[in-house]
Amino acid sequence: MARHPHSSSLTEADIRTKFITPALEAAGWDKVKCLREEYQFTAGRIIVRGKLVARGKAKRTDYLLYAEGGKVPLAVVEAKDNRHEVDAGLQQALGYAVTLDIPFVFSSNGDGFAFHDRTGTFPQVETHLSLAEFPSPALLQAKYNEWKGLSPAEESIIETPYH
Repeated sequence: MARHPHSSSLTEADIRTKFITPALEAAGWDKVKCLREEYQFTAGRIIVRGKLVARGKAKRTDYLLYAEGGKVPLAVVEAKDNRHEVDAGLQQALGYAVTLDIPFVFSSNGDGFAFHDRTGTFPQVETHLSLAEFPSPALLQAKYNEWKGLSPAEESIIETPYH
């Protein structure tokens, strides 16, 4: 994928603010209801050395994307600065997705997205997408429902925020 002009000097935070978050919002991901940034899901392992006890680095994903009700996590997105390839964060994000049991995994350096489908419901397990091709919440929800074999009645139960 082509690099953004002068973007090699941008930090990971810059890449998230200028490219990734706008791409997610343009695809229909509501920043308040469906998107959590810098989601910490472990406190970090406890390290004991003799009488010293310390906590290791916490695990956090750059973005966690939820179904409309905000209860079902659908995707994890890992951001990297533009000195990395678009798929540089994919293995890290896959590890997070396995831990959190999340079906869809993305990595981005601001040029586009690398996508890994853990469900087998998309034509390819891994592919690259442009910033404008990020899937909508409705598409990922439909693929999730297909993967889980949910009937329309079961889908409506999951989508309510009170289940």
